[in-house]
Amino acid sequence: MKIVVLNGSPKGDDSVTIHSVKYLQKKFPAHEFNIIHIAKRIKGIERKRKTFDGIIEEIAAADGLLWAFPLYVLMVPARLKRFIELIFERNVEAAFSGKYTAAISTSIHFYDHIAHRYIQGICDDLDMKFVASFSADMMDLIDERERERLIQFCDYFLSTIQNRHPTARRYRPLKSPDFTYQPGEGSRSINAGDKKVLVVTDARPEDMNLGRMVDRFNTSFVSNIELVNLRDMKIISSCIGCLQCGFDNECVFGERDDFIDFYREKVLEADVLIFAGTMTDRHLSSLWKTYFDRSFLMGHRPTLIGTQLGVIISGPLSDNENLREFFEGYASWQQANLIGFVVDDIGDGEEIDTRLQELARQGIVFTNSGYVQPSTFLGVGAHKVFRDEVWGRLRTVFQADHRAYKKHGWYDFPMWDAPTHLMAHAGTVGMNIPMVRKQIQEMLKSGVSFRHRKIVEKA
Repeated sequence: MKIVVLNGSPKGDDSVTIHSVKYLQKKFPAHEFNIIHIAKRIKGIERKRKTFDGIIEEIAAADGLLWAFPLYVLMVPARLKRFIELIFERNVEAAFSGKYTAAISTSIHFYDHIAHRYIQGICDDLDMKFVASFSADMMDLIDERERERLIQFCDYFLSTIQNRHPTARRYRPLKSPDFTYQPGEGSRSINAGDKKVLVVTDARPEDMNLGRMVDRFNTSFVSNIELVNLRDMKIISSCIGCLQCGFDNECVFGERDDFIDFYREKVLEADVLIFAGTMTDRHLSSLWKTYFDRSFLMGHRPTLIGTQLGVIISGPLSDNENLREFFEGYASWQQANLIGFVVDDIGDGEEIDTRLQELARQGIVFTNSGYVQPSTFLGVGAHKVFRDEVWGRLRTVFQADHRAYKKHGWYDFPMWDAPTHLMAHAGTVGMNIPMVRKQIQEMLKSGVSFRHRKIVEKA
């Protein structure tokens, strides 16, 4: 059988992910794996229609399609995202319809589920037969047991195609609301004072609802806030995965475009930061993904600590929980305070006005008080994954991260908390003595909250 592999890594043949595919080529010699370096060639693919059409013809003639990609900031890389947009923009969905497909990625398992859900959603939208996802650690290929698991995944994928086994859709089609937002007059009642409010958008003239929501948000304030449109900036490329920023947070693109100065001087200095975009397929645009990918120049550490973060979206977000979790996860990792979403899919202009006004009010109230909501698993898990990775195998390359983690006390390993460690050790020994264990168990019901009661009594 012929399997077309769409390589979503800007590194091309140097991609860790694509080496897993090449391993499968060796293990399944009876099948043809045709690797197409989508991300590395995206500018040419976008510019030359003949090149794009040739790729689509390869896909149409294939028995199966394998999406292969690394994780770039909670999602697929911006360059693969752009190729997916071209599929819909150029109306070539028919080449994908009914095709068996699967996805393989490599990462450190930081929100890898969001990227895989996104790809499966795209495959459902293309009426493909999605078989399975395979999310590997970036070093799994050198582990014999993990190589065997990779072989089992591929064997399952190929046998499903050969035997024409049925697959099931996971996501319903997205339906953009047929609604034109007509904003009311803003009250201009909110005084930002000395707080910096920044709205970042990618609105085009045709993104009428988005543009109007951004304008209405602006008129909530006594004076105009700062608005930056990514389309007005010179951004020569998305992240190419070179890792040159790991040592000192200096991007390889340097002063060749506007992004670094914009990110450091405006985004990192904002007290209230609003992301505003129109849903493009099941995410925001590839330009927005370029923003997130290029922000990786700051590495694996939170840089928006205490920032009030809001999201304004035009599109059916209520049917796209994965995109909502993308922003929830991003805010939690950054230790920012997610103040909420305003979306036009509610279809009520007055309600949108009210929510935009409240988004603005909450941003100023919370930044004045310094409030950041407690982390859920999204933030706690994110911290622990990056803490362990930066301390361990990423430290050599990402030395800027290592210095930051040491400086801010983010290396908070439990074994380094001596009192807790000693208490746990003593308790473990005690629980193995029947008489002591019985006393401890009798104390557990009320004993756990003993210190809490003292705090309440003093309040």
